[in-house]
Amino acid sequence: MDNQTLIDRDGRLGRIVLNRPKVLNALSAGQYHDITTCLSDWQDDPGISVILIEGEGERAFCAGGDIRMVWDAARRGDHGFNRDVFRTEYRLNRRIHRYPKPYVSLLDGICMGGGAGLSVNGLWRIATERTRFAMPETGIGFFPDVGATHFLNRCPGHVGLYLGLTGKQLGPADCLWAGIATHFVPAERLDDLRRALGEAARAGDPGDAVAEVLAGFHQEPGEGPLLRHVEALERCFAHRRLSDVIEALRLDGGQWAWDTLSDLSGRAPFSLAVTNRQLREGRGLDFDDAIRREFRLAWHFLQGHDFLEGIRALVVDKDRQPGWSPSSLAEVDELAVAAYFQPLGDDELPLP
Repeated sequence: MDNQTLIDRDGRLGRIVLNRPKVLNALSAGQYHDITTCLSDWQDDPGISVILIEGEGERAFCAGGDIRMVWDAARRGDHGFNRDVFRTEYRLNRRIHRYPKPYVSLLDGICMGGGAGLSVNGLWRIATERTRFAMPETGIGFFPDVGATHFLNRCPGHVGLYLGLTGKQLGPADCLWAGIATHFVPAERLDDLRRALGEAARAGDPGDAVAEVLAGFHQEPGEGPLLRHVEALERCFAHRRLSDVIEALRLDGGQWAWDTLSDLSGRAPFSLAVTNRQLREGRGLDFDDAIRREFRLAWHFLQGHDFLEGIRALVVDKDRQPGWSPSSLAEVDELAVAAYFQPLGDDELPLP
């Protein structure tokens, strides 16, 4: 392990710190392996009873995976590297979802994409006033992955679908209301919270002790802006076809609806079509079935055009002018969308 991931223990509290603050703690390929090894070791270690994961600095918990490495691997023709990255990441997401010990994430700052996979799949997620959550993948020609089929569908009503399609950012109050976060603690109290979690880890029943600590530190963050628009959101996103969702937003005529249309307009049309099907069909799936389907989608996106084009436009050349193919929702071939969901045979995601 290197200094990209700081791993230590404070008594019976195991601490993981994502340590790439200059890139908003975006995850390298090696970090997925390091965190997997760490959690595997701690799962059977009687000297560790509680896990705490956070990001270095005040700007981000984790802004996602380092997608530049995906571009670089694709350019050199190393498709096996990219498939291994996603295979390792998704298996780690599953490990976190099933982790048998209390797992606490401090979502202080930006939490997006792969950062959500490391946190929202876990038991406890603590927001601060600096929390900014989003699943922005449709804006880079991809889809909301890392277990989003499961955790976005646990949001109220059609909120998860709205978040997955638009990539909209949520602040702490809306994160709490939507179920992305479980508690709100002001950033100035995080040091006290860390100490209290260390004490809880030494309790006879650390799970109950952690729950009691978090309840004691929790404060009400007030009402978030999204909650004020939930009626319009439910009315517009209840339609199954994206074309009908867009028409409903146009007919609504309110500022929130026009802002939502603007959010959708810059997204990759094929990604929107895949995400719409992914999240609507994914309601009720258990985590394993959901993450298997996501791996199928990732496999196909890695071989397609839009994901690499999105990385080029937003990360490599930074011209912010992606050439999506197809360029409009009207041109999306539903048979091509359906093909992305087909099983991969021997290449399916292995889940031990």
